[in-house]
Amino acid sequence: MAHGDITHIDIPVSDLAKASAFYSGLFGWNIAEMPGFEGYPMWQAPNGVSGGGLAPRDEGFTQPRSYVEVDSIDDTIAAAEASGGSVAMAKQPITDTSAWAVIVDPDGNHIGLFEGVVGG
Repeated sequence: MAHGDITHIDIPVSDLAKASAFYSGLFGWNIAEMPGFEGYPMWQAPNGVSGGGLAPRDEGFTQPRSYVEVDSIDDTIAAAEASGGSVAMAKQPITDTSAWAVIVDPDGNHIGLFEGVVGG
């Protein structure tokens, strides 16, 4: 994916099994846990491109969150802050070759950032 592409959507859920059954039945999503990501089932739409995860709901994560592919999380955070945004979660590693962070736009919307490659 290229800088600016929506790469992933997390959906907060309170019951992973129930949510997996709901979304796979409703939309035909393939939902499975990947090795190394137990407790975080990943979904993929029938188009084989769109996807995301079913993430445990908590008080700080109550609404779906889109993640945008960026060339550099550090540069994107700096640009967001210079434009009136803020950081909800600083850059964190996912794997040795990928990372994520969450920014907040001036209207209070939380947007995830993704950098790198998982797997492959």
